[in-house]
Amino acid sequence: MGTSVQITPLCGVYNENPLSYLVSIDGFNFLIDCGWNDHFDPSLLQPISRVASTIDAVLLSHPDTLHLGALPYAMKQFALSAPVFSTEPVYRLGLLTMYDQYLSRKQVSEFDLFTLDDIDSAFQNVTRLTYSQNHHLSGKGEGIVISPHVAGHLLGGTVWKITKDGEDVIYAVDFNHRKEKHLNGINQSSFVRPAVLITDAYNALNNQPYRRQKDKEFTDTIKKTLRADGKVLLPVDTAGRVLELIQILESCWVEENLNYPIFFLTYVASSTIDYVKSFLEWMSDSIAKSFEKTRDNAFLLKHVTLLVNKSELDNAPEGPKVVLASMASLEAGFSHDIFVEWATDAKNLVLFTERGQFGTLARMLQADPPPKAVKVTMSKRVPLVGEELIAYEEEQNRIKKEEALKASIIKEEESKASHGADDNTSDPMVIDASSTHPLPDVAGPHGVGYRDILIDGFVPSSTSVAPMFPFYENTSEWDDFGEVINPDDYVIKDEDMDQAAMHVGGDLDGKLDEGSASLMLDTKPSKVVSNELTVQVKSSLLYMDFEGRSDARSIKSILSHMAPLKLVLVHGTAEATEHLKQHCLKHVCPHVYAPQIEETIDVTSDLCAYKVQLSEKLMSNVLFKKLGDYEIAWVDAEVGKTENDSLSLQPISTAPPPHKSVLVGDLKMANFKQFLADNGVQVEFSGGALRCGEYVTLRKVGDASHKGGGSGTQQIVIEGPLCEEYYKIREYLYSQFYLL
Repeated sequence: MGTSVQITPLCGVYNENPLSYLVSIDGFNFLIDCGWNDHFDPSLLQPISRVASTIDAVLLSHPDTLHLGALPYAMKQFALSAPVFSTEPVYRLGLLTMYDQYLSRKQVSEFDLFTLDDIDSAFQNVTRLTYSQNHHLSGKGEGIVISPHVAGHLLGGTVWKITKDGEDVIYAVDFNHRKEKHLNGINQSSFVRPAVLITDAYNALNNQPYRRQKDKEFTDTIKKTLRADGKVLLPVDTAGRVLELIQILESCWVEENLNYPIFFLTYVASSTIDYVKSFLEWMSDSIAKSFEKTRDNAFLLKHVTLLVNKSELDNAPEGPKVVLASMASLEAGFSHDIFVEWATDAKNLVLFTERGQFGTLARMLQADPPPKAVKVTMSKRVPLVGEELIAYEEEQNRIKKEEALKASIIKEEESKASHGADDNTSDPMVIDASSTHPLPDVAGPHGVGYRDILIDGFVPSSTSVAPMFPFYENTSEWDDFGEVINPDDYVIKDEDMDQAAMHVGGDLDGKLDEGSASLMLDTKPSKVVSNELTVQVKSSLLYMDFEGRSDARSIKSILSHMAPLKLVLVHGTAEATEHLKQHCLKHVCPHVYAPQIEETIDVTSDLCAYKVQLSEKLMSNVLFKKLGDYEIAWVDAEVGKTENDSLSLQPISTAPPPHKSVLVGDLKMANFKQFLADNGVQVEFSGGALRCGEYVTLRKVGDASHKGGGSGTQQIVIEGPLCEEYYKIREYLYSQFYLL
């Protein structure tokens, strides 16, 4: 039997809800993504709660709320305790995203679903992997290998490859094939012919213009508003697509020498950029090469000012400006407050760069036509004063007294239990009244038979015969130079450093943004004051797609190239999911699934796979030939059994039967054309074929666009009369392959 694979969507199918999927491979349960949305509705997470105790590992693909927002809540409320795997940027930026979410909510509500400590606890045990790193699981997951690959879309974004017994399960959602200013695109050649491909239908009905055209429209729109003395608000995420927008604006401002101020406003803005500066190896080739040549870091921002408090923006000079503020949904955060202030001015522009989450203010404003007035709730946290403050302090004092009383009662009970256990021991700390004169100054709870001696700062152990302060014998080794020192005793482990850093806010240097740190450490009594108001929307509202996902045309082409044996569609509207399903049934593979929430589908491979050992007798006579990074050989063997009854390949007892020659390799016609030209052969492309000299023609036949491209049914046909030129070109052709 092949590797057993079952998939159960827990959230995010036939809609745009957050992404969470249970993937079971031979009984080992992966939770791939653990997302939430900006509504933070706990009812969405009920399917996760039902399987949390069975999860063996968690894989995170992107550092935004939709992919990892529920992780702190799930670990706190559902006792999810499985190890978590991600790339370094997903770990760091995901942590900052959750900090920003918590601080934004805490300023406008009594948010209690999770705390900063819960966030730290959820992220402190994340195992970070680099791209293409193979991580071998142990224990229950023995034999399973997980590997992250470039997904585009967000910094550190991951396509997960899970391999067991040579079969690949690929999880590829929200990927992008296009190279952008700060990110590379997905590498399609890494995922040809997987056993199972899990992907999304989010953009299955959307097509996009070329990137340069889109970037130009974006900057032209902003410049037009600024030159008309207007302000531009871009509601953005905390540490995801905003990085691409910052790069586009920086480039435009440098090229055109503009001096309009640009502000990046989140509770963790400076920490975000500080981290991003150290993640250049995770970015596009152009950024990495630029740094190698000139030591120019693309995120040493010259025109973008980082802010962590709205008062800093309020104190900025009046006039045209661009503000990138979180949250993108406009449900909370700085963008919500700025929108309320700026929406009433017709000169201003609110520019959305991603589709608003369903049911949010941003989605409502992106409707066609947009509403002319919207009701919003303005909330603000204010310190308690007067009678409210007095009442609060009295309540806190009452709670402290109750806690102290409970603690004293517990301590007294423990003390009684301790003395009760020592009644029959010869404890010198207990004095027998029958052999000594009673001490009138000393009273004890044990009546006339015993007296307690008060020893300040020392409580004897209940099991000790002769209590004393701890004594540890020094067993150190000494040599001619003194005590022998073990260097390992003075090494600070990485996990200890991370834990200490997280304790003060998640920054490696033990610091966070000053404004964020003050909010975290602010313990002054406060309350939230809310009022509803109607905002007359007079400003311009515009949506431009900068989500960084592949569009419909590209998705279909990429799926055809990957040519999975079985395809599972998730995360997209019902219409988009059904459209992509029908397309894939016709053009990609015959097994396409689109399961409902908590519907388990079995996508176990139909292939029969067996594990065999290669015997030493067989391997000693095998001749390998080098093929790139690999070595290949032709093996003739027969199946036998070892002493442990496992299958083994043994040398065949008779002479091996002859076999046809096998040419191994993949020929690209353009490369072969150049090779022939370098060897003095006149060559040109004509009608899709390669004309070599006067008489010989080479052409590829077969379906190159399906079933894995060149690795499918393609053949190279050489046509021409049997002449000297024919044999010469055939010899050149054979030289491009490895012959077995």
